[in-house]
Amino acid sequence: MKPALRAIPPGLHFVSTPIGAARDITLRALDVLAGADVLVAEDTRTLRHLMEIHGIPLNGRPLIAYHDHSGEGQMQRLVGLLAEGRSLAYASEAGTPLISDPGFELARAVAAAGLPMSAAPGPCAAICALTLSGLPSDRFFFAGFPPAAQGARRSFLTELAGVQATLICYESPKRLAALLADMAVAMGGSRQAVVCRELTKRFEEVLRGSLDQLAAEIGARDIKGEIVVLVDRAPPAEASEARIGEALDAALKTMSVKDAATFVSQTLGVSRKIVYRIALDRSQG
Repeated sequence: MKPALRAIPPGLHFVSTPIGAARDITLRALDVLAGADVLVAEDTRTLRHLMEIHGIPLNGRPLIAYHDHSGEGQMQRLVGLLAEGRSLAYASEAGTPLISDPGFELARAVAAAGLPMSAAPGPCAAICALTLSGLPSDRFFFAGFPPAAQGARRSFLTELAGVQATLICYESPKRLAALLADMAVAMGGSRQAVVCRELTKRFEEVLRGSLDQLAAEIGARDIKGEIVVLVDRAPPAEASEARIGEALDAALKTMSVKDAATFVSQTLGVSRKIVYRIALDRSQG
């Protein structure tokens, strides 16, 4: 179904584009691309090809590149067009704008100018990978691309090692083996992880295992394509008796021994039997 060629309201409209399969684009995204006064893209060739696939003509409309090297002048040009009452559709090269994408600076400038913005949501490699990973999805942390230099990358991973959430990052296939090896050192080789490759594309692949296992498997292969790496959350830190005692002292001010023991055991991830014994000792002391 071809989108209706109709105007859309003035403002900046972010458009999520497919990360692989062209049919993953939403009908609303097609409407925005068909009706915007001005089209803006991280990669104009990619957007032009996508529009051709879906039968959306340019009809003489400007198609402007905006990427990491565009500079302040290009951003101000786009803000100026919005101030004139134009409608602009911005599309990343693939996926959701602003997720490891230069659209952030543009969004901040438009927000600062008090101009309207909207988003046509859709594909996102990080969320697609989380769905397929089998790792906990109730809490996750998107870390973007790790630093390329080994020293900076190891420091980056050490800071993330204790995060109580599923970690998600993007990586180049050329650095994937090194990343997994450094993750095994910083986070522990037994930590469970998932590598997703070429999501929604013909050669889609999902690899699961410990960081040690994945580092060995990837190190022996010639990996290509777009990569998402996910790592299971850190195991809860073991609480010392002193830490349990501090938590109990605070809880016993407002709770019974039984309730305080239950609360602290759940909060610190410690056996209730151990916490209850300590609580009895402190309440009788």
